[in-house]
Amino acid sequence: QVQLVESGGGQAHTGDSLRLSCAKSGRTLSAYATGWFRQAPGKEREFVAAITYSGSNTYFANFVQGRFTISRDNAKDMVYLQMNNLKPEDTAVYYCAAPRQTGPYPGSLFKIAEYTFWGQGTQVTVSS
Repeated sequence: QVQLVESGGGQAHTGDSLRLSCAKSGRTLSAYATGWFRQAPGKEREFVAAITYSGSNTYFANFVQGRFTISRDNAKDMVYLQMNNLKPEDTAVYYCAAPRQTGPYPGSLFKIAEYTFWGQGTQVTVSS
C-alpha cells in the first residue's frame, strides 16, 4: 500500500511563510507526478499545485498568484510546497497526492480524480 505523509503545517500570520513536505513510503516518490491540494472548512478540496515526476514542469492554481512554489528533491525523495506571503484565506488542510501511473503522466494534474494516493493532510492556519 502506497502511503504519503505531509508535514510542515502549523500556525502562521499574514505575510508569513511555511514549507510543506511530502514523503512517500513504498515505491519512490520520484517516480510519480505529485500534486498538492487543500480543503478549507465547509469547502470542497481544490487544486493548489503539481509537479511532474521529473520536476521539469510545474502547475499552479490561479489563486496562488506567484506566492507558492512546488519543487522536488529526488535524492531525498521529497516534494515540497513553499508558501510565501500567506493569507487567512490559505487556511486549510493541505494534502499531497500522487496518481497511480508512474513516470510521465498523460492526464490532467489539475484534477482531483486523476490522483489515487493521498496523505492524511497537514493543517495550515493563517491569522491576520
